[in-house]
Amino acid sequence: MDLCQEKIFRIIRKGDRISEESKRSLLSGMLFDKKRYNLSKTGRYMLNNKLSLVERITNTYLAQKVVSHLGNTFDVGTYVTYEIAKEIQESFEAKAKDNKSNLHLEKIPNINPDDVYYKINKDNKSLNKRINIARIKIWPTKRAMDANETPSEVIGNDPKATEEHLLLSDIIAAISYYLNLTVGIGQDDDPDSLMNKRIVSVGELLEGELRIALLKLEKATRERMGAKEPDKITAKNVTNNKLITNQMKTFFNTSKLAQFMDQINPLAEISNKRRVTSLGPGGLNRDTAQFEVRDVHSTHYGRICPIETPEGPNIGLILNYAIYSTVNELGFLQTPYYKVNDGVVDYNDVRYLTSYEEIGYAFAQSSVHVNDKNEIIDEQITIKKDYNYIIGSPKDIDFLEVSSKQIVSVAAAAIPFLENNDANRALMGSNMQRQAVPLIEAEAPLVATGIEADIAKFSSYNIVANNDGEVIYVDGTKIQVRTAKKIDTYNLKNFEKSNQGTIIQQKPIVKVGDHVKEGDLLVDGSSFKDGEMALGKNLLVGFTTWNGYNFEDAIIINERLVKDDVLTSIYIEEQTIQFRISKSSEDIMTRDIPNVSKYSMRNLDEFGIIKVGSEVVAGDVLVGRISPKGEENPSQEEKLLNAIFNQRPQNYKDTSLKVKNGHNGTVIHVEVLSRENGDILEDGLDSIIKVYIAQKRKIKVGDKMAGRHGNKGVISIILPEEDMPHLEDGTPLDIMLNPQGVPSRMNIGQVLEMHLGMAAKKLGTKFVTPSFDGIKKETIEDLLQEANLDKSGKQVVIDPITGEKFDNPISVGVIYMLKLNHMVDDKMHARSVGPYSLITQQPLGGKSQNGGQRFGEMETWALESYGASNILQEILTYKSDDIYSRNLVYKALVNDSAIPNPGM
Repeated sequence: MDLCQEKIFRIIRKGDRISEESKRSLLSGMLFDKKRYNLSKTGRYMLNNKLSLVERITNTYLAQKVVSHLGNTFDVGTYVTYEIAKEIQESFEAKAKDNKSNLHLEKIPNINPDDVYYKINKDNKSLNKRINIARIKIWPTKRAMDANETPSEVIGNDPKATEEHLLLSDIIAAISYYLNLTVGIGQDDDPDSLMNKRIVSVGELLEGELRIALLKLEKATRERMGAKEPDKITAKNVTNNKLITNQMKTFFNTSKLAQFMDQINPLAEISNKRRVTSLGPGGLNRDTAQFEVRDVHSTHYGRICPIETPEGPNIGLILNYAIYSTVNELGFLQTPYYKVNDGVVDYNDVRYLTSYEEIGYAFAQSSVHVNDKNEIIDEQITIKKDYNYIIGSPKDIDFLEVSSKQIVSVAAAAIPFLENNDANRALMGSNMQRQAVPLIEAEAPLVATGIEADIAKFSSYNIVANNDGEVIYVDGTKIQVRTAKKIDTYNLKNFEKSNQGTIIQQKPIVKVGDHVKEGDLLVDGSSFKDGEMALGKNLLVGFTTWNGYNFEDAIIINERLVKDDVLTSIYIEEQTIQFRISKSSEDIMTRDIPNVSKYSMRNLDEFGIIKVGSEVVAGDVLVGRISPKGEENPSQEEKLLNAIFNQRPQNYKDTSLKVKNGHNGTVIHVEVLSRENGDILEDGLDSIIKVYIAQKRKIKVGDKMAGRHGNKGVISIILPEEDMPHLEDGTPLDIMLNPQGVPSRMNIGQVLEMHLGMAAKKLGTKFVTPSFDGIKKETIEDLLQEANLDKSGKQVVIDPITGEKFDNPISVGVIYMLKLNHMVDDKMHARSVGPYSLITQQPLGGKSQNGGQRFGEMETWALESYGASNILQEILTYKSDDIYSRNLVYKALVNDSAIPNPGM
């Protein structure tokens, strides 16, 4: 032992001085010290699972007689099923007094515990006494048994181990596992399986940051204590809490894992909260991540949604939880099942299982038929066992899925007829629902999936009653409920800005005198209607072309949608200005701004702040501010004259907050934060003023729209109502979509939704069609006939321009359409004269800087091909960086003389 320890020391610590103490403590400190090598509870759980005998001896043959702890005898040559393997493992774990087994944990011979765990956990006597292993002999195959080959010895670690550091039995069992792999016992780890992945929660990330901060604090405190006299040391003068606050600020502000919550609509919010990523510190790199990592894995079933993931480089790396998925205390994802006993489903026994706990059990899908006695009545059923599918009977089943939508995420579960869509279009549909902007008047879908009300219940946009009681007061700002003990007051949000600039507003749905129970909804938030999620509008859609205007997925809409504000949304912009103060200079808030027109300042109050309710346009002053130009120090005489004549020195410049281009609207709120009012601000700041501008955005050409099936497009033309094709009863269509957008995309769900939506509208009802358990085609045909419509779903449509019918009947129905957060107002940009770069003397680039459109190499070729020589010369000279010619042009325009030739 001494010789081995010395050799190991010389290899690891080459050149270091060796001593009895150092050679004995080296390995024990590296491997068995919790501070150096901490497995955590999760690591111990995974190690015990991997090194146990269950998986390793399943599907092998016993080479020794075994009596289990239950008294069952298994002779030599017995085929080891999963159940027998589990019983053998439990025999090693059973307490001695109850154990009838001939299997017992063995101490490793010829090893002194003190040599292994030298000075580690010296107070843990049980550890120092115990170096236990589980050992059994087997044949890996029937051929090996028949040939009477030498049996293989499988060694497992100590199943009773709970220590959060390595034990010697773990190392011995790991070496045994490695050697057993050469004869086909055991399996290689699958790095993409959820058995080998866990969720690192926000709490764990913060714990890690706090640990780093505390180590920094410890180091800094030691240094300060060493530099001070002992009698002058106090907790205050040797510690600095900024090390902790700065570490946390850095994490939240700069970490790749920290992001603003997606608040475009309630679905975006709930999806963002249920998102997981493989990227970030300690994770994968999107540029080097292989296809296998991004692919859907069998263990994802019911835990990770196979549909909802971003398009582009992050595909498969950013994922969403499935709808019923939860995380257990060890960080493993689990999904619920009903227990099945001898073919009878126990709906009261719901069990959440991890992917490892599913091994050895048989699972049936929720689509099986169950009678009134909860008995499964199908004779043959498709069963999932050990992630393979087989055909079996009801008595073979151990667990039943809780729902047909169990495998998909919240966003994917909100798509009706999901099972009729191609996976790529379902992915787009689930992603685009998260981009839908809240409309002024929300409308719930006529064809829903049943999850809309659940989203409302769990959304932070809504308010639910905390206790049973009676509503005694309701207005636009608060709701009061009298309960048995007190009066509960619920304050409502009104015209608040979300992180993405959409509106957050809460409208009461209860009235005075209503009795409410705990958990009942009291308000409808943005994108909710009567307690259901309402992201878009039910519109009358026809699949037909019209003069080429719906070429390449373009969308034609009815002018009624603009005039009646059907697809109108509100956008809120926040603009901020800071007032800094220092010893030498300060920013001044004023209405007296040099070289600014009175019209631009028409809505300012006496302090120079915009009045709430003002209508503003680009260039209007929101907050008047002047700042010192530089280091010029006025003389005493200048100061005296300025004071006598009440004049402001000329060395101030206008730095006011002005309305940006394209952000016209109404000022709805002004927030003033200042030291004078007791607000906590950064050093050097005297005050901050925030101005909120609301903008009413009607639908217009260039805006993006989509359905729930990945059927997206951009509006190409808005037709007057009288020019829109109409039905025989005179009802004009709201939207025309290109029929060529359906067959190749294979998103047939939109066609089924259209027909069912038409039947729902005619019958004055709503339909719920859950994912993978939706309404069948035959039922839709029956409903169409009940609504006095042709069962094909097609109708005669008339062209109002000619007054004649179209040649063939057209598919017309009601589709739930969304207005997406890709509006032309955010993208449209134009300028006449704007800022130029001081260095290159070329126009600046980008909308935010009021820059010009870059005229590049290929744009130049385009004008060359048309022979537009004059405009090309002007763009590349006067309007670019020919400064001399530009000045000559300016003088010529001022003097009304001929424009000179450019310098090139």
